Amino acid sequence: MTTIFEKIIAREVPADIIYEDDTVLVFLDIKPVHLGHALVVPKVPFVNIFDGDSEVLAHMMKVATQVGQRQQTVLGAHGVNFIMNNGAAAGQEVFHAHLHVIPRFMGDKVFTPPTHENLTPEEITAVAARLQM
Repeated sequence: MTTIFEKIIAREVPADIIYEDDTVLVFLDIKPVHLGHALVVPKVPFVNIFDGDSEVLAHMMKVATQVGQRQQTVLGAHGVNFIMNNGAAAGQEVFHAHLHVIPRFMGDKVFTPPTHENLTPEEITAVAARLQM
């Protein structure tokens, strides 16, 4: 099934494109967190970070960094969030990999601070042992 991003890349659906090269397309999100919220999308589709080519993923981050710098310069953003949701449980809605570049402003209260689990040092150490590679 063709995703909305593939349709945007093919110019079948309009988008406000702010950057394009041979690897990625960057356009503004139609439901932005803030004005200037952009999506960096690979032209060759893959579902998420686990399916992606490492060079394409690195290029996505390079371009996202440039977009974030531009958001700070042009829009006066005080900071930038880079977010990539990988899988439905992580909030991924379009199953074509994409990196959100969200301009942030002091006191904007866009995201609720996360809750943190109260874990013992022993629980953390046990998980670290299981996750070691």
